[in-house]
Amino acid sequence: MQVTDTTTELTEDPLADGLTVATVATSSLGDHSYVAADGEVAVVIDPQRDVDRLIAAAGRLGARITAVLETHVHNDYVSGGLELSRLTGAEYGVAAADQAPFEHRPLRDGDVLELSARTRVRVVATPGHTFHHLSYVLEGDAGPVGVFTGGSLLLGTTGRTDLLGSEHSQELARHQHASARKLADLLPDGAQVWPTHGFGSFCSATQSSGETADIAEQRRINPALTLAEAAFVEQALSGLDSYPAYYAHMGVRNAEGPESLDLRPPEPAAPEELKRRLAAGEWVVDLRNRTAYADSHLAGIVSLGLDGPLATWLGWMIDWGAPVTLVGETGEQVAAARRELARIGIDALAGAAAGQPAELAVDPGQLRDTPTAMFADLADALRGRPGDLPVADVVLDVRTNNEFRAAHVQDAVHVPLYELKDRLTEIPAGTVWVHCGSGYRATAAASVLEQAGRPSVIVDDQFGNAENAGVPMTAI
Repeated sequence: MQVTDTTTELTEDPLADGLTVATVATSSLGDHSYVAADGEVAVVIDPQRDVDRLIAAAGRLGARITAVLETHVHNDYVSGGLELSRLTGAEYGVAAADQAPFEHRPLRDGDVLELSARTRVRVVATPGHTFHHLSYVLEGDAGPVGVFTGGSLLLGTTGRTDLLGSEHSQELARHQHASARKLADLLPDGAQVWPTHGFGSFCSATQSSGETADIAEQRRINPALTLAEAAFVEQALSGLDSYPAYYAHMGVRNAEGPESLDLRPPEPAAPEELKRRLAAGEWVVDLRNRTAYADSHLAGIVSLGLDGPLATWLGWMIDWGAPVTLVGETGEQVAAARRELARIGIDALAGAAAGQPAELAVDPGQLRDTPTAMFADLADALRGRPGDLPVADVVLDVRTNNEFRAAHVQDAVHVPLYELKDRLTEIPAGTVWVHCGSGYRATAAASVLEQAGRPSVIVDDQFGNAENAGVPMTAI
């Protein structure tokens, strides 16, 4: 079944020896899957759950998928590796030490997979992100051309080391340092680095950086390769922030072997049923962009637009397993959101509806709007001159802890978005001007505040504009 997908980016990089690596990026999760092909056969590394994208990429490269490899048991998404292996008949390789209960090829450090007469993959043990983490060196006739590093050596950083519990974080950080250096010693300067986790992934110790993805640049800029072990461990652990609550469910599901993906449309929800679910406080999600939400929306609906990291924030905010109803402008938008949520295992949707708010409301009294502002407007409001906007009784910052520590509005109340529903009583009385880094999380927060009967103003602006706009700032 063909389903609209607005969350995928595809690039193809021709390499030496007739090899091509296609990157299938899921930017909303900050992750990459890869298809490496030589014109005949292909190997897929770290496939996301919706494997049709990987099959299509291999088809474009004119190659048959003969191997599917996992660098580690993933914590941030449901893997599609097992299903891809079943669909294509490809060999499924995972770390032998993980003792997977499903059919697979157990892989160990030093193993070599002969994909064809001219293409090989060499297995390298790179513990750090997890204890049994593997990287895969892609080799042609002339030798190594690059390495698939999963959550080991990333661009300008490494994978975080606390996902298996804080009690293991220091030991894993030391492993991470050693693994990065092992890869750097093994590979020539021009070897490409293809990490699974990229910009926006909460699996990274810090945000990815760098202009090119080769070992030479990583030797210059990556802390794992420029710092001594003790300094690296201190830096890697000091920068860690919270990670999404749904991660607790991903590793278990992947270790057991995920079930097949079902992307059939959810049951339709009529306007009367939408009203009932909203009144009951269920998770009814508005998939439109934040501007459309602010202009008009159904009372009680939560704004998590498909144009942002919908799955990350919904998966972080909900009680796992709670019923979710999707509301979009079109059926295609609903389908794209269903795909996005399935990547983190939100499968059993309660229903869906498509249309404009006025079409989905039982009566006009269900319709709401929310005022928006820029940081310049907030500066005026804090000086007691809000213009046509409500007075700024409270400034609420819903960014992460690290973002808040780096810089924040003076006297702002800080409650990260993922904690907001449980900490509403901590927010002082009055109208809340809520901001984040760009407006996406602020709009989601405003919708949660509305559910609680709290009036708000969405600051739909880049946080970097705040100081120049005259907003008083401070830092921790």
